[in-house]
Amino acid sequence: MRLLDWRIVLAILPVVFQPHWGRCETDHAKPFEIQVLDRETGWPVPLIELETNHHLRFVSDNAGRIAIDAPELYGVSTWLHVRGHGYSVPADGFGYRGLRVTPHRGQKTKVFVDREQRALRLGRITGAGLFAESQKLGFDLDWQESGVMGCDSVQNAIYQGKYFWAWGDTTLPSYPLGRFHMTGATTPLDQQLSITPPVKVHYQYFRGEDSAPRDLAKFPGDGPTWLSGLATLPDQQGRNKLVGSYSKIRPPMTEYESGLCVWNDQARRFDRMSVLWKLSEDDRQPMQLPSGHSSIVTGEDGERWIFFGDPLPTLKCRAEFESWSNPDRWVHLQPQKQILTVDGSSKIEPHRGAIAWHPIVKKWVCIFTRYNGEDSFLGEIWFAMSENPEGPWHGAVKVATHDTYTFYNPQVHSPFQDGEDPILLFEATYTKTFSKAERATSRWDYNQVLYRLNLKDVISN
Repeated sequence: MRLLDWRIVLAILPVVFQPHWGRCETDHAKPFEIQVLDRETGWPVPLIELETNHHLRFVSDNAGRIAIDAPELYGVSTWLHVRGHGYSVPADGFGYRGLRVTPHRGQKTKVFVDREQRALRLGRITGAGLFAESQKLGFDLDWQESGVMGCDSVQNAIYQGKYFWAWGDTTLPSYPLGRFHMTGATTPLDQQLSITPPVKVHYQYFRGEDSAPRDLAKFPGDGPTWLSGLATLPDQQGRNKLVGSYSKIRPPMTEYESGLCVWNDQARRFDRMSVLWKLSEDDRQPMQLPSGHSSIVTGEDGERWIFFGDPLPTLKCRAEFESWSNPDRWVHLQPQKQILTVDGSSKIEPHRGAIAWHPIVKKWVCIFTRYNGEDSFLGEIWFAMSENPEGPWHGAVKVATHDTYTFYNPQVHSPFQDGEDPILLFEATYTKTFSKAERATSRWDYNQVLYRLNLKDVISN
């Protein structure tokens, strides 16, 4: 019996201890690394999703990396479906688009995707985990988290030698409810936005006592405060003022008050300057304010005008504080409602967006979301041009798309150019809202994504 007992013990020892030995051997090894690259440029491609046959989903980060850390996949021939807004891989004989890999800890492979749109995706510039996959693999360990998980549409202005950023409703890690009265940050003007991936923006946030980004425009009244039309304008004494328009919102989306606001340098917040409209039984239509995004134009007579629109200008005034703050000096405009495509085959209805003067092509350019697009309701981004900020606008071309997803409220970053190359940088809010998407993209949803467009690729076509 003793001999039999020892035989049993010796037989079961490998079974009992093999898993433990295996874990000790591999626990310190890195996950399997996949890097997604643009086949044409060789640049990393963010926001590419790989999905297994049992519906594990992995999304490439700003460096195009994915860390496969699922134990059940190691050493197993694994099919990965490949999906990416505006990017794809060839379909096989059954119509599946993907690849087969056998993951092993510490090993790596590359996936090359084909870009099907004109704009290149540079990466996400807000939110958490911008380099989460890379950090699992030992890269970008010095990247610091912002404390922001998501934020709505951006407003920008150059103020006191810095680039000023302001975002709408902002999601924080600590609770489902975040900040609803605009958050903000600055970046140095010499800190150029990346024109090649991986994109990194080091924001200096306005923070509260809890170190989290704080509200910048908490005006009296129920509901969120949304700012728009940010601009820097001189007053009669030559002092520059950071200004904007505001709206107070009651759930779900009812605007009940609007007016003008001014940045307070001492308190480092916006102060409500004037209330110009309130919802009432007799006045249910909000008045047209200097809202949207702003652009300053110097006329042939040397006079400076500022245009406000979203995307096409709806209002202009002299580019000075006194004219901006006096509705009697505003000139209201009637923008065209549709823009003819470059091939003349159809007309596109803009939803939201921004315009800018491009010094290389010497034309006004516009980036906008198409209303009721073919790929998604508010997910297609289009480009158009004009000789004049008031139009006519023409030559509409689709430059980016987001299948069954929303990409709204685009902003053009006109201060950042690439020498003699006609590069245009733009961002917008990537969100499941107003779309038919069944699920949100982890980490990416409700955040700002930056794109690069070479206008040579648009104008030549």
